Amino acid sequence: MIQTVKGKGLFFFSLCAALLFLVLISLHAGAISVPFSVVIHEVCRGLDLPSFGQMPTADQFSVFWYIRMPRIVVALLCGAALAAAGAVMQGVFSNPLADPGIIGVSSGASFGAVICISLGLTSVSLYYMPAFALGGAIFAVIVTVLLTFRHGKIPPMSLLLAGVAVSIFLGAMTNGLLTFMNEYRLKEFLFWTVGGLDYRRWDHVALSFAPIITGLVTLIVLARHLNVLSLGETEAKSLGMNILWYRSLFLFISSFITAVAVCTSGMIGFVGLVVPHMMRILIGPDHRLLIPSSALFGAFFLLLCDTIGRALLPPLEIRVGIITALLGAPYFLYLIRRMRKEGGAM
Repeated sequence: MIQTVKGKGLFFFSLCAALLFLVLISLHAGAISVPFSVVIHEVCRGLDLPSFGQMPTADQFSVFWYIRMPRIVVALLCGAALAAAGAVMQGVFSNPLADPGIIGVSSGASFGAVICISLGLTSVSLYYMPAFALGGAIFAVIVTVLLTFRHGKIPPMSLLLAGVAVSIFLGAMTNGLLTFMNEYRLKEFLFWTVGGLDYRRWDHVALSFAPIITGLVTLIVLARHLNVLSLGETEAKSLGMNILWYRSLFLFISSFITAVAVCTSGMIGFVGLVVPHMMRILIGPDHRLLIPSSALFGAFFLLLCDTIGRALLPPLEIRVGIITALLGAPYFLYLIRRMRKEGGAM
């Protein structure tokens, strides 16, 4: 764990530098290669800096600004949202295996998406799918919270169990609707559940930018309250904290930005589970540092997975949800094994 203030500052600087370098690599790599000289030229021009390098061709210009750039921005936003939400959920539940989908967000989004596809609305407007997925996710969270709210309290364990029950119920409803779909719509839903950033456009950036950035800033500002909440109810009450209010607020914000990310990119697993745990090992349990570091590394991790998926077998693309699962699942198994050893179980 990094202990000194200077070391933590250097860590954040290195993380930002690595993220910037990866963005340049991602702008370059893909089925249609955009030379680095063109990438540098367009980045400088976009930032209104003195331009140098090579002017792009018409095809390179279109690929850079209308395909690669919005896709990268969506990857950064969704990765940051999922990882920060995972850090908050793990703090609220005091459980390193908690993730943003633990209270039914993902299953609710899937249910909303399958309703939209079954009604044939995806061909009418770009915004119908995200709107239905977002509505389904929020509906699932509200139902989960209402099921556990008793006598002015929301017990974390009851919330977790209710989330599992709601997820199973909505999963059954989703599977029921899938049995009545034709092959084309079934394939459309399958691609959405795998999770991917292909065909992301500036419309998707406009849809997700303000909610995710607002949510992330709010979580970082309130991080010190999460530090108190994670100490336990007795300690938090002794410090005068309104536990119900702050717990509900953290659950709502983290669920909301998760829902926005899921409805924009589909169901992408392991980012909200693996990234916060890695950052906790490196930077420590202080949420004032853990949430921003998780957001930065989540953005880096998701963009890295997407870049690998685009560059590995061109012109074919491996969807980012597959890459995150392939990289995240082994670490998840390692985490379970480590926890069993620390708990004395064999």
